[in-house]
Amino acid sequence: MSWRKGIVVRFHSDMVTVQDLESNQKINCFLPGRFKLQKIRPIVGDYVEYSKDQHNTYGRIENILERKNELYRPRVANLDQLVLVTSIKEPQVDLIVVDKIIVLAEKEKLDVVIVLNKTDLLGSDEEKREMERFIEIYGKIYPVIPTSKLTKNNLDILKSYLKNKVSTFAGPSGVGKSSLLNVLDPKLKLREGEISKKLGRGKHTTTYAELLYFDFGGYIVDTPGFSSLELRGIKKDEVRRYFREFLEFDGFCQFSNCSHTVEPGCAIKEAVENGQISLSRYTNYCQIYEEIEDSSLKLQ
Repeated sequence: MSWRKGIVVRFHSDMVTVQDLESNQKINCFLPGRFKLQKIRPIVGDYVEYSKDQHNTYGRIENILERKNELYRPRVANLDQLVLVTSIKEPQVDLIVVDKIIVLAEKEKLDVVIVLNKTDLLGSDEEKREMERFIEIYGKIYPVIPTSKLTKNNLDILKSYLKNKVSTFAGPSGVGKSSLLNVLDPKLKLREGEISKKLGRGKHTTTYAELLYFDFGGYIVDTPGFSSLELRGIKKDEVRRYFREFLEFDGFCQFSNCSHTVEPGCAIKEAVENGQISLSRYTNYCQIYEEIEDSSLKLQ
C-alpha cells in the first residue's frame, strides 16, 4: 500500500490527526509500537508519511520527515513565522514575556510579527502613549500591527502576513488570540475567554496546540496562553545574538567576550545610554542572561 504525505494538525493521547497535503482531508492516524519503544512522537506541524487501512477509515504514521525548526513552548514544528499577540490593557503588556518569546523565535530563525491587540480599550491619553512607546521600541525591529476584533483595523495587513505560511499565535492568556482568529476566519469557531477580575489576567481557552487551516490560505497554530516561559536549549552567550538591535554594536566592545552586562567599555551599554537601544529591551536582556546563568549553575 502506498504512503501519502500529510501534516500533523492535532495530537491526541494515542493518535494524531493528519491533514493530507494533496486532498486537504483529515484522517486520524495511529502511532506504530516502534515509535513508543524508540520514544519517538510527532508534534503539531510535523510533516509525515502515512498509510490508510483497507476501509480508508484510519491511518498509520509510517515516517516523520526531518524538521526545519521546533519550538518547545508552544510545542510545534516547521514554522515560517511566529505571530506574537499582546495587549496594552486587559491584560497589561508584560515586556519580559514579549522578549522571551522573541528570543525563542530568533533562536529558531523564525520571522516575528507583533500584533498589538485590543486597541479599542485604550481610552486615556496615558494608555495611548503607552501603545506609542511600545511601537517606538519594537516597530524599529519587527512589524507591529495594532488591531482589535471590534474595530477590525489592520486585519487585511495581518492577513497578508499570514497568507500561505505556517504561523503560530503565541502570547499571554487573555490577549485575544482565539477571538482574533475567529474574526480572521469565522469558520474556525474557536472558544473565546475572558479576563479574570481577581487575577487581572486571561483565562485559558486553548488547552492544546492545534494546526488550523485558513480559508484564505495558510496554517495557524492556536496555542495555550502562558505567563512565564522556559528558555530551553539556549546558552547565555547566545542571547546577545537574539536581540537584533545589538548586532550593529556587537564587536565594538573593549573585551571580545563581553557579556554586555557588567564589563567596562561595553558598546551595547553605551548605545543604551545614548538612546540607540531601548532601556527596557536591555534590562530584559540582562534578566534573561541572568536566568540562563542561574539555571546553568544549578545544573552543575
